[in-house]
Amino acid sequence: MIREILATVVIFLASSASAIAQTPLEFEQIATFDQPWAMAVLPQGGFLVTEKAGRLAYVSATGEVRTIEGAPSVTVDGQVGLHDVALAPDFETSGLVYLTWVDGTNGGALHLGRGRLDLAGPRLDDLQIIWRAEPMGGSGHPGAMIAFGPDGHLFVTSGDRQLGDPAQVLGDGRGKILRLMADGAPASGNPFPNAPEVWTSGHRNPYGLTFDGTGRLWSHEMGPRGGDELNMIVVGQNYGWPLVSEGRQYSGRAIPNHASRPEFTPPLLEWTPIIAPAGMIYYDGLVFPEWQGSLLLGGLASQALVRVEISGNTAREVDRWDIGHRIRDVATDVDGQVYLLEDGSNARLLRLIRGN
Repeated sequence: MIREILATVVIFLASSASAIAQTPLEFEQIATFDQPWAMAVLPQGGFLVTEKAGRLAYVSATGEVRTIEGAPSVTVDGQVGLHDVALAPDFETSGLVYLTWVDGTNGGALHLGRGRLDLAGPRLDDLQIIWRAEPMGGSGHPGAMIAFGPDGHLFVTSGDRQLGDPAQVLGDGRGKILRLMADGAPASGNPFPNAPEVWTSGHRNPYGLTFDGTGRLWSHEMGPRGGDELNMIVVGQNYGWPLVSEGRQYSGRAIPNHASRPEFTPPLLEWTPIIAPAGMIYYDGLVFPEWQGSLLLGGLASQALVRVEISGNTAREVDRWDIGHRIRDVATDVDGQVYLLEDGSNARLLRLIRGN
């Protein structure tokens, strides 16, 4: 395993941030990957990491990387492939691991599946598809993020696949956030009888999903040309895409903003210029006590780690660290250590260390 302490991060004040980042950071490299997409920290130490091309990897606590057999067959095209990985709430007894991926013709469909992890192999046994977006198709990113609620319900983001209109059609699985049982069945108490899996609608590309310490659900999504959003997810709400946005079409054509359509729920925070937000966690650890109660977001276009303070129904960016690499995912462990996963070829899995 290669371990090295990398140079202290250069800190800068972004135009949308309200304060210069106060915590100097250094990094410890743990392992490298080819186009990784997401990671999950194992309770016994080590990580599971997905790569877009379809590889599921086990990383030991000492940095050894091994391929896990039994991962699903995926369609690798543009922004799609193998995506998120998450541990079941009862993972230490059940061994269940959840994955999202895209497979199929005409752009494929977002799939959600689960299997039982055997690290002795390592392999994933009895992988079963428990949900699939219908109808299939589209060319853009599928969202594909997984989060378990405090009550054990399973939440999944499903992107609009750059089609726009499906986000406003309740019977279409794209452009939604879903609330499911652990086995993939629609959860009871969801708000739409004719769309029993749907929790919220009107989403473009919801690519971050996490619960805070009070049990509230947060999601962020990439805007079109400007208008990246951070949203507090409230049952039954419609977040407006593609009818409203804080950004513009890629062509430059204007889109009405949220203020023009009060029936749609506006973001609590928006970024123009974009940061291209990626993985997101809620932080309440002891390693960086000054970050407690914050959201930590990876930035792709911004090549940054972004800290957002949330208080009541407000959110504001307070720190942004220029990492110098596209950040695909962020994770924390039970001790409060924070890990970053870079994007692209020869991408590093890094542990944050407080600098001098």
